[in-house]
Amino acid sequence: MTDQREAIRSNAKFLRNVRPIDPEEIRDYVDGSPHPAVVRQHLREDAVSLGLIEREDGTFVPVDDEPVRPHRGPVERVPESYERRLEDFLVDRYGANWHEDATGDLLRSTVRRFKSRYLEGRRVEYDDDVAAGYAIYHLPGYYAAVQYALDDLAERGLLDRNLRVLDVGAGVGGPALGLCDYLPDDALLEYHAIEPSAAADVLEELLAETGRNVHATIHRTTAGEFDPEALLEDDAVGFDLVLACNVLSELEDPRAVARSYLEVLAPDGTFLAMAPADKNTSVQLREIERDLEGTRVAGVSGETEPAADEVTVYGPAVRLWADETPSDRGWSFDVRPDLVVPGFQRRLDEATPEDDEEHAPGEFVNVDVQFSYSLLRLDGRRRIDLELEASEWAKMAEMDRHVTNRIDLVAAKLSRSLSESGDDRGGRPGAGNANPLFKVSDGSEAVDHYAVLTRETSLNRALLEADYGDVLSVEQALVLWNDDEEAYNLVVDEETVVDRVG
Repeated sequence: MTDQREAIRSNAKFLRNVRPIDPEEIRDYVDGSPHPAVVRQHLREDAVSLGLIEREDGTFVPVDDEPVRPHRGPVERVPESYERRLEDFLVDRYGANWHEDATGDLLRSTVRRFKSRYLEGRRVEYDDDVAAGYAIYHLPGYYAAVQYALDDLAERGLLDRNLRVLDVGAGVGGPALGLCDYLPDDALLEYHAIEPSAAADVLEELLAETGRNVHATIHRTTAGEFDPEALLEDDAVGFDLVLACNVLSELEDPRAVARSYLEVLAPDGTFLAMAPADKNTSVQLREIERDLEGTRVAGVSGETEPAADEVTVYGPAVRLWADETPSDRGWSFDVRPDLVVPGFQRRLDEATPEDDEEHAPGEFVNVDVQFSYSLLRLDGRRRIDLELEASEWAKMAEMDRHVTNRIDLVAAKLSRSLSESGDDRGGRPGAGNANPLFKVSDGSEAVDHYAVLTRETSLNRALLEADYGDVLSVEQALVLWNDDEEAYNLVVDEETVVDRVG
């Protein structure tokens, strides 16, 4: 069988640069003329090492070297195929009426319990019921959030079609499914998940619904016990993408774990960390980002003595001044359009007994897409590569010099409007303020800065229209100190001009 497999590999290597590889054709070149299904299975198993993708017609071709294009449009919903697969899983585990009676009550109480523990800052232990409840309540938002973060890489041509990914703390698979659907059908994905808990059962079920060119392996162990270098061949250059989504806040030593996985990043790879938008986890993520920035890690280059590389913040946070890093509290999160309510959330919510006094309609519906994220690299690249001159622009680190004056500055927009009505995410600045208000940063600030739009004009409308992470030049902003928030307000009015940079 080994000789047969080697013969199939040898023929595939020869034909890959000549014409599409057809299992029907290869069988004629192999001793014993194995059935085409056997040939196809061997090609699937070796597709990653051969750099091959399988087409709809059953032939195999080399994966294209063109980078993945950004999506740019909104993520509208979790695909129905994943909805059905998750519901099938719930039916198998809890019965056809999983959302009703005793099993429905169990799942609803489980969701309430892990939400309460999370808000109290306590760890959540993932048994079978918690994993199921977590998938129902949290999977949709994480499915969407990771795709918006990937746009930051794809828009700069930094997401390849041939992708090796390591997912640390993969959970029930929201980020994994989002990644799989972000990639085009002609991409080749080697995906490794590290997940020790019962969530791995849900993940395994849902990954079975992904495309033919997704080659997934689940490692049921902890991030600390797993040795990622064991996955790399002698000539490997590391992982193109390491995901740490919604997991760092649950680790004993998140900085040490993050650093250890940066060690297996390819020289041109990206470490994507993500956290919920609430104050505690969002601020912690930014603290970890700043602790890791500038540290030297060996990385993986395929060389005998790999050179140490410095960790660089690629985005969305910016570093616009040489030798300056921010030390403000760093609470920054993106907000995207709500998703269509998945059927499994609607069913669980609507089946809540009428005599449940704790329940308010929509309690078990969670389609908000609000998240914090950090992209780290080892090659020095930044999403916005800009270095300012003090002779032209005011620096946020020196903003105390400019209070009550009008200034020119350059800053990234690091929030949607924080003055909108609704949930204030734990006391966010500006909640209840009638004027649009945005967190801004130039990477030098020691305290928070907010741009407040008091009068919209055609010359300052870019502040409203800019996306999260966009860098703006702001001319003639009025600087005020806000005692209530202990922050600087940059007033944008009829005298202010705002333009996008880069």
